[in-house]
Amino acid sequence: MSTASPFVVVANRLPVDEVTTPDGGREWRRSPGGLVTALHPIMRAEHGTWLGWAGGTGPAADEFELDGMRLHPVALSAQEFEKYYEGYSNATLWPLYHDAVEPPVYRRSWWDNYREVNRRFAAETAKVAAEGAVVWIQDYQLQLVPAMLRELRPDLRIGFFLHIPFPPVELFMQMPRRVEIMQGLLGADLVGFQRPLAAQNFLRLTRHLLGLHPKGPEVRVDDRTVRVAAFPISIDVGEIERLAASESVRARSAAIREELGNPKHIILGVDRLDYTKGIDRRLKAFRELLQEGTLAVPDVVMVQVATPSRERVAHYQTLRDAVELQVGRINGDYGKVGVPAVHYLHQSVDRTELTALYCAADVMMVTPLRDGMNLVAKEYVAARVDLGGSLVLSEFAGAASDLRQAYLVNPHDTDALKDGLVRAVRVDPTESARRMRAMRRFLRGHDVDHWARSFLTALGVPEATDALAAVVPPAPPPGRTRRPVRRDGGPAR
Repeated sequence: MSTASPFVVVANRLPVDEVTTPDGGREWRRSPGGLVTALHPIMRAEHGTWLGWAGGTGPAADEFELDGMRLHPVALSAQEFEKYYEGYSNATLWPLYHDAVEPPVYRRSWWDNYREVNRRFAAETAKVAAEGAVVWIQDYQLQLVPAMLRELRPDLRIGFFLHIPFPPVELFMQMPRRVEIMQGLLGADLVGFQRPLAAQNFLRLTRHLLGLHPKGPEVRVDDRTVRVAAFPISIDVGEIERLAASESVRARSAAIREELGNPKHIILGVDRLDYTKGIDRRLKAFRELLQEGTLAVPDVVMVQVATPSRERVAHYQTLRDAVELQVGRINGDYGKVGVPAVHYLHQSVDRTELTALYCAADVMMVTPLRDGMNLVAKEYVAARVDLGGSLVLSEFAGAASDLRQAYLVNPHDTDALKDGLVRAVRVDPTESARRMRAMRRFLRGHDVDHWARSFLTALGVPEATDALAAVVPPAPPPGRTRRPVRRDGGPAR
């Protein structure tokens, strides 16, 4: 067995994709996600291990190393993928935690598989973690792991972070096995959430459901103190800025506008095809504005990227049919020959193309009915190194608390959604630049490295944050921010 690790990240997925090389071989490549970007310096400096599912079903691959990270695959059978992942994680927990936008489905066999997979993750983590190691567990698929791991390895320092919303007491109480979920999470030393309200919901449940007595952000469990707090996640701002300022992205952005017929205004939506994202509400608002004559093709066109998601789950199949029907009707009623009103892409888009779309879009619409954070909104702001563009943002996205200069809207209110979109389309360029400058200033001081450092500091891991600081300069202190950068590389005015 490999050397035990002093720092272990536990997530449903490994931060790698298996790809086919030009010669027909197979190799692992690092995924471009924000979490791995933030933690890679620590993993490399601390000889860390990332434990997770590698995709596919059947026996797990052997442990391997990539880009200075040790990766430890965990096996899932076809049945476990169906019941633990598609079932309990994404048909029970996901809708419940997103305010039951769609009714959660409760099946006892799903719970059995969820518990069994969580037990496997805990057992594998116990094997790879060194004495006194720091373990950081990620997200809703693994909520039982903290307590299971603590039972196996009480010497470990355990953190847990939930990337999605955490529901209020009234909703959480509907869930069968609710006590086990809470007890699982309380196995951690630090439980982190995206927003303060989620942390408050959790602390209320410790009192209401478990009879504990939280004091401020802490609650005593047996002889331990568990801290509960908010740590809003962010993005690699510098990486997106560099990409947006590159010659290739600037050229592609201009080409996109040309391909769309050089309209006066491009409205962009980029989402996973998920019922929480409010894509149908967005399309309805756009349709009504076209119907009223407030907006008109070809002066205004919409581009909607809907990345395929959980396509075997019934809710998602129904959503795709509904969205594509809406798009077809809008184009049939308001499109012109060669100029559809909505350009719809049901496909994944690579990072370069996505950044070019951000740079081409005059208005970005991010209108989820509920979202833990929504990093697309932050990516759009980071990409606008020219201080152009306007952001229409749902009040129910966690990002709304960070990007206060966006046009905040209630996606359940079609008239409010329409009003926000019209204001963003018609905004004076000076006002638009003022709003964008303020949002970019905030993001530069609160990027993904700031998030990782904040969580690990609260967990009491100075050596890990020192490793991160050695690679990434610390965020500026409150009241002082780095100046935005122009396309030519100089400071923005």
